Amino acid sequence: MKEKEHTSDSSVVWLTSSVLGIVLATYLSDFSHEACTAVLPLYLAAIGLGPGALGLIEGLADFLVSISKLGGGLLGQRVRHKRPWAAVGYALTGAATACIGLVHSTAAIVSLRCVAWIARGYRGPLRDSMMADAVPRTHYGRAFGLERAGDMLGAVSGPLIAALLVWVGWARDNIILLTVIPGLAAAAAFYFLTREKTSAAAEPASGASTQRLTREKTSAAAEPASGASTQGPAIPARFWQFLVGVFFFGLGDFSRTFLIYLAAQALGEDKKSSAAMISLAVLLYAFHNLISALAAYIIGHLADRVDKLRLLVAGYALGVVTNGLLGLAGGSIAWLVVALILSAIYLAAEQTLEKAAAAEFLPREQRSLGFGILASSNAVGDMVSSLAVGFLLQFGRPEVAFGSAAAVGACGVIWLFGLVVRENRQP
Repeated sequence: MKEKEHTSDSSVVWLTSSVLGIVLATYLSDFSHEACTAVLPLYLAAIGLGPGALGLIEGLADFLVSISKLGGGLLGQRVRHKRPWAAVGYALTGAATACIGLVHSTAAIVSLRCVAWIARGYRGPLRDSMMADAVPRTHYGRAFGLERAGDMLGAVSGPLIAALLVWVGWARDNIILLTVIPGLAAAAAFYFLTREKTSAAAEPASGASTQRLTREKTSAAAEPASGASTQGPAIPARFWQFLVGVFFFGLGDFSRTFLIYLAAQALGEDKKSSAAMISLAVLLYAFHNLISALAAYIIGHLADRVDKLRLLVAGYALGVVTNGLLGLAGGSIAWLVVALILSAIYLAAEQTLEKAAAAEFLPREQRSLGFGILASSNAVGDMVSSLAVGFLLQFGRPEVAFGSAAAVGACGVIWLFGLVVRENRQP
């Protein structure tokens, strides 16, 4: 068994202005995005479009995100300053999302959604690379857990405000237009609060045990280091092996927007339902995101004390159970609430631990590219899964939709479990 990185040293400074700026920007941006997302499925239903259209919109957006995230990773390898590029991404996301409230055609909604997600995608690897630079490696779990908690708190606040505004009679168009305020505030928070470190020497030191660090530096040393932003140590084989499991799990990890649709269906939602019932469906989604926000930091804190990969395998396994439950009992509101809670926990584990583990696997010079490849792989999986689930739901086959998602997700669990076993056998 390999020695783990324990850190109980309270003198380590990791909650810096850069960390706070990233977390605040994540919170505000997700507030904006999720307020729009909360009313989007219900708006589509009101104009006569069902889960197939939702799957197409989300799947196409995920496809473009997969390209933009890879592009963001490549950009991060080639620019000296990541901060202004990421800030522009936050601003463009907020503006495009709000503009959905100005249009009413499906083509226009799809186009603006895609623009917003392209910007949201390319900024991600830049932000994640800056986060990894901002903290010691012994605190990756906490830092990325806090960032995910900010994301999920935004995903709570946005739908709650949207539900309240629907309740009091606001038009959905106006609710979406209002999201421009937190969207642009996110860009300002990121640009003015974060600071960049532009050399490997500036990476924060840590009091971690040296066993894992030594092994990773040895593997990275196989390629000559370079000060140029476009070159550096090769991406380690362990990262590529890790990525295979992430991709397989992602093929069963459909958009969480479908949870709003399922909640609406379980509550007897249709095009003529009241604002109160619409608000209740959105509130269930906000409840899911609140649980996920609370779980994200707890899981991240735990990950700094135990093996991150093992913890991720457990989170993936919970995701498989959740999808299986949705397939068997998604029509029952009681079982749907159980599935919402399980989904919130596994989503927190997935989004926190994938980044924290990748940050450990990757040499600093390759982090932007590595984070871009990781995010792109996830987006491709989400695209395929969202399209499949949307169309299967359209044809009234929820058990096939979620059962198949559980089956392919299980392949990712098995692969990563095998990787854990192989690593534990290493001397």
